[in-house]
Amino acid sequence: QVHLVESGGGLVQAGGSLRLSCATSTLTFSTYSMAWFRQAPGKEREFVAAISRTGSSTRHSDSVKGRFTISRDNAKNTVYLEMNMLKPEDTAVYYCAADHSRYWSSPDYWGQGTQVTVSS
Repeated sequence: QVHLVESGGGLVQAGGSLRLSCATSTLTFSTYSMAWFRQAPGKEREFVAAISRTGSSTRHSDSVKGRFTISRDNAKNTVYLEMNMLKPEDTAVYYCAADHSRYWSSPDYWGQGTQVTVSS
């Protein structure tokens, strides 16, 4: 059974920062591209950012570009999402996902999610 475990969520004021982590002990991590998605109440899950297997390629949605940064540490089997200049509209459950491809395409596995709440 594949486990992706997110952590680092919480309550933060607008303009603040958080760093999310997603770790796995059951995937051969370096063979998976990784991504972050989020789902706000009453809305569909949306793509936030993705990173290739080696970390050489990243992409971010327009809504977070310039504020959020995805990165990974293959030695620690962990992917990160650094979130700065947070806005109330960033409030959502954040999920990490894994795709057994060199570059992100579609998820093979999901984590359970971590709640991020940004107060105004």
